Amino acid sequence: MTGLFELPSAAPATSTRTFGAPRSAGPVAPAGGPGGAARPAGGQSAADAGAELLAGLNGPQRGAVQHRGAPLLVVAGAGSGKTRVLTRRIAYLLAAGGARPGEILAITFTNKAAAEMKQRVTDLVGPRARAMWVSTFHSMCVRILRNEASTLGIRSSFTIYDQADSQRLVQLVAADLDLDVKKVSARTLAGAISTLKNELVDAESAATRADTDMAQLVAKVYAGYQQRLRAASAFDFDDLIMQTVHLLRTYPAVAEHYHRRFRHVLVDEYQDTNHAQYELVRALVGTRAEPGTPGAVEPAELVVVGDADQSIYAFRGATIRNIVEFERDYPDAQTILLEQNYRSTQNILSAANAVIARNPERRAKNLWTAEPGGPQIVGYVGDNEHEEAQFVAGEIDSLVDNEGIRFGDVAVFYRTNAASRAIEDVFVRTGMPYRIVGGVRFYERREVRDALAYLRAVANPDDEVSLRRVLNTPRRGIGDRAEATVAFFAEQQRIPFATALTRAGDVPGLVTRSVNAVKGFVELMDGLRELVANGSDPAELLTAVLDRTGYRAELEASQDPQDYARLENLDQLVSVLRENTELLLAGAVATAAAGEDPVELDDTAEGAAAAAAQLPGPDDRVGDPPAPGAGAARRPKAWQVAVEAERGAPRLGRHGVPVGSTGCPVTTRCPSPVRCPDPRRGTGRPRTGRRAGPRARWRATRCRRTATTARHRWFPARRRRPRRCARRARCSARCWNSCPWWPTPTRCRTRRTASSR
Repeated sequence: MTGLFELPSAAPATSTRTFGAPRSAGPVAPAGGPGGAARPAGGQSAADAGAELLAGLNGPQRGAVQHRGAPLLVVAGAGSGKTRVLTRRIAYLLAAGGARPGEILAITFTNKAAAEMKQRVTDLVGPRARAMWVSTFHSMCVRILRNEASTLGIRSSFTIYDQADSQRLVQLVAADLDLDVKKVSARTLAGAISTLKNELVDAESAATRADTDMAQLVAKVYAGYQQRLRAASAFDFDDLIMQTVHLLRTYPAVAEHYHRRFRHVLVDEYQDTNHAQYELVRALVGTRAEPGTPGAVEPAELVVVGDADQSIYAFRGATIRNIVEFERDYPDAQTILLEQNYRSTQNILSAANAVIARNPERRAKNLWTAEPGGPQIVGYVGDNEHEEAQFVAGEIDSLVDNEGIRFGDVAVFYRTNAASRAIEDVFVRTGMPYRIVGGVRFYERREVRDALAYLRAVANPDDEVSLRRVLNTPRRGIGDRAEATVAFFAEQQRIPFATALTRAGDVPGLVTRSVNAVKGFVELMDGLRELVANGSDPAELLTAVLDRTGYRAELEASQDPQDYARLENLDQLVSVLRENTELLLAGAVATAAAGEDPVELDDTAEGAAAAAAQLPGPDDRVGDPPAPGAGAARRPKAWQVAVEAERGAPRLGRHGVPVGSTGCPVTTRCPSPVRCPDPRRGTGRPRTGRRAGPRARWRATRCRRTATTARHRWFPARRRRPRRCARRARCSARCWNSCPWWPTPTRCRTRRTASSR
């Protein structure tokens, strides 16, 4: 991602705009001084620099580079040199077009493409190109949201959730609503919420427009999901774009600031944009004001590059309507077709043209090349996957034996991972060497996610999901039951999970060993936050995490060969953090040297650590994000407020515990399964332990809270049964195991319960 590590700027602090400060309403001064033209490096004239950049381009490419004024749609066929056009256009604007680097915003769909584009422009015009914004949609939105955090009333060190984290948070919300995730999976609910956000539909609007049972269910989960995100100071991927659009629409001063800053907006792969991204581009470009409006800012120059024939991301909400109806959205727009292909032979292009011509809604174009026709395309249809695999192996043998091709020069593509089995079987039988390319992505590996979860927990204490992920990683004696006990205490007291950890000694039911382990974890996290406050960079912080937590020592002591690879992955992660930190600081210095406004960086300790966690994600197209959370004090539900006002305590559920809590004490055949920390759950038989005694007889009692005959409670008959709980208005059970204020470390007393003191 671009702007991953938002560390303190190397530029003078006096030139950095303060969050919330009023923006200048005056016009932007022309680049390069009074003349309005940028000064080419090395004393070269603007005309000479422009002519040099136009050399080697064909007619349509040259027209796209030199175009000025009205919005421009470049319909670029496959292999037609669109990346070259974009980089030459940016360089042309800098060298001869009168634009400053800080006025250029280029949006691509992959981090790799963004880095390659910026490097190409740097090679053409020098290091001052580093001041440009070249990034993905999500990376750009992260920078804007962090810069304008005070306007939205959020922390600038907010956490970003990836898809897995979002699904986990949806599971927590579904548990609160007592939903059966077996009927409606968390993945389905998360996908429905993502679709709504891509259409810029908020939770309130989703509830209003819900006309089916499923839509109403999604709206309820959506509302709870957003509340948890807000409490955890977190955004998911879809929120990044949705909140940025909301920011630009709601706050005209913020929109005007970015209209004045970005005078040239370029968008690559426009055919793969969804509705939210489309609205974001329109908000950044701006609209033409009414004539005579004082202080009005003209719309920025917009250039989009795409090809409706290459739209393949409809499953992510992308729509070719954005490119097909571009001229309708911008009536004064112009269109340039790039039809000359530099990559394939004419036979391949002819076949591609014949296939795509079946689409009646496409813009007509005909790809051609100056290259020879080339060999004919061979099509083979087998009866089954085994015949296909044998044909592939035979073709490879023929290439190696007859044409001198090496095995390493051949690539075999297949549609799904399952299709590789038949091909691998044939390769093994024939002794043909091969290597499967792929596997678990780097940022999805367990050790990498653990390390990033530590960084997020350091930066954002409200991130409950990250805290709970690393609470016992590596193992430090805090089991699932201890974690659930602390979570129940946090929910009962309506405090964040992190605050509950600091009050481990007050948590009823938490044994001394677990209390000491939790206190050690809290001291560990406090020490790591002190490192951030003292100015440690992300690489140093991660190194300290691996050393102080014992994560590295545990992997080094392991005899598992895979743990050695995990160590290498962690070392690689440290290197990535260090390299990105150096690149960010170098970019800040280059920006200041070029006379641009310095990048507005987050100079807080939390911001430095949070930025360390914002790494390129498992999917390039959407950058990466980080991890879960949902841990500040939740807003009480309406029924909880009413019940507390009436009798001073939350309503009890079927099992004698507050409705929606995770402290259900049911041990067997629970009619309403929730996350239960009791290890006896599901066993169907009593647990015989030390306290029972060797001759103790066990007797089942009817559970008065559930009114079922299932054996929910066990107690030894020889042990004296405690007297009835003084809280008889809320507890009708006589066994201490059935106390609604579970977990309780001791038997219920006449005047006082151990869990409610």
